[in-house]
Amino acid sequence: MDLNFIAFGVYPYIALAVLVIGSVLRFDREQYTWRTGSSQLLRRKQLVLGSILFHVGILAIFAGHFVGLLTPIAVWDFLGVSHGFKQMLAIVAGGLAGAFCLVGGLLLLHRRLFDARIRQTSSFGDTAILAILLTQLCIGLATIPLSLGHRDGHEMIKFMSWAQGIFTLNPQSASFVADVHWIFKAHLTLGLTILLIFPFTRLVHMLSAPVWYLNRRGWQLVRSKRQMPVSRRSGDLPR
Repeated sequence: MDLNFIAFGVYPYIALAVLVIGSVLRFDREQYTWRTGSSQLLRRKQLVLGSILFHVGILAIFAGHFVGLLTPIAVWDFLGVSHGFKQMLAIVAGGLAGAFCLVGGLLLLHRRLFDARIRQTSSFGDTAILAILLTQLCIGLATIPLSLGHRDGHEMIKFMSWAQGIFTLNPQSASFVADVHWIFKAHLTLGLTILLIFPFTRLVHMLSAPVWYLNRRGWQLVRSKRQMPVSRRSGDLPR
């Protein structure tokens, strides 16, 4: 059993299993930790700008990877989208989203590291996961020059075949990325590692959206000006 098969044929299933089972168990047993810590009263402007850039960028990247990798190749061919066009679209859109996310992430990391009050209220996990995400972003952006050398989209087909093969339980999935550049393999491996540690970090809040508030009936607190009767004797107090 070679290392490529272990990394890209076995490890993906371990990461996905831990992601699903770990997230369910944490939500079931540790709901009070299913949140993000708040420090919005400190360096609020930097927080708002960094948070907007980071979240817009990372949502665009996630959507691009999800649609780009998991949409069957036959669907793109049916729609008349050439592999070369899809490759360039991924480079341009992914590069812009990555730049937004990187700038926002650096602002958030700087805020956590260089503000003494925020640093004291931040856990090691909060800072570590942000640093890991920024490392993954840097590796992803570093793949752009290499991708520009494969404008025909042939290299992207390998990653699409690998990702779709994982979800269709294709035992030959790892072979699709066996000969790609090491920086692409590093990007895939760290991405799988992020999925593996996902349930144990603050990233779990991404799975929660307060959509129930959209259908929540309004309510209002009303204070009564009427004074409630008070008993004169302690023995008459309600028990």
